[in-house]
Amino acid sequence: MSVTTNPAFGQYLQARRGLVRPEDAGLADFGRRRVPGLRREEVAGLAGISVDYYVRLEQGKDHHPSPQILDSLARALRLDPPSTLHLHRLAQGSSQPLSNGADMAGVGVGMSYLLETLTQVPAFVQDRYMNVLAATPLAIALSPRNKPGTNVLREAFLDPAEQQLYEDWEQVMEEATAGLRAAVGERVNDPQLEKLVEELSHRSAYFLQLWGRHDVRPKVAGKRILHHPVVGDLELFHEKLSVAGTDGHLLVIHHAEPGSSSEASLQKLSETLADPK
Repeated sequence: MSVTTNPAFGQYLQARRGLVRPEDAGLADFGRRRVPGLRREEVAGLAGISVDYYVRLEQGKDHHPSPQILDSLARALRLDPPSTLHLHRLAQGSSQPLSNGADMAGVGVGMSYLLETLTQVPAFVQDRYMNVLAATPLAIALSPRNKPGTNVLREAFLDPAEQQLYEDWEQVMEEATAGLRAAVGERVNDPQLEKLVEELSHRSAYFLQLWGRHDVRPKVAGKRILHHPVVGDLELFHEKLSVAGTDGHLLVIHHAEPGSSSEASLQKLSETLADPK
């Protein structure tokens, strides 16, 4: 009889184990290690489980670990709350239907009307895989990657112009990659996700490195400095709002501090749309 496995769960344990330094876990570091991070027996000891059981878990064999064991593993691996939640979801396996491309169907009529009213700020809607479904003209003027039908993660990693746009491009990519993992959750076998990850892994060594860390960080609001080729430097806030009644859609809005030079620059960018000359 075949053994049911959960490879995504085991891969996550292995990846996170490799990121914990012995001294951070309160362990003595005896000599050189062949690989970075904790040994399996060290994780097992910290979690209060047998080494054999931990090895079976890391091999992805489905033993349905209890919530208590999962929490013990999370403490041993020094996982933050979003990463701990991800661990629990991976342990349960995917009960969600796999994507059939329906996320690219677009946005509702109400959202389309809302975007038409947002004339003074760059705004767009993306699905959980970071495909742009709809966008305001100002969002596209801010960056061509915000054009509907574009995957913003793919363009951010592969287009040199996007790398020059951000003051802190590497940090943006770290957050975006971790945000993708948080967005897809336990649905790691989704063919749309697999296709995107396979392409980026082959074309970007930096993406491959970040994806291999298995970082999980939900998308949140923040502030970025952008070097725009037309209007110069912009310091913009970004808000990421969940769209109710959809499968993981986000409304992303960029805006500047009222009265700031960045607000004036956004206005200048908006005027170029009315007068392309």
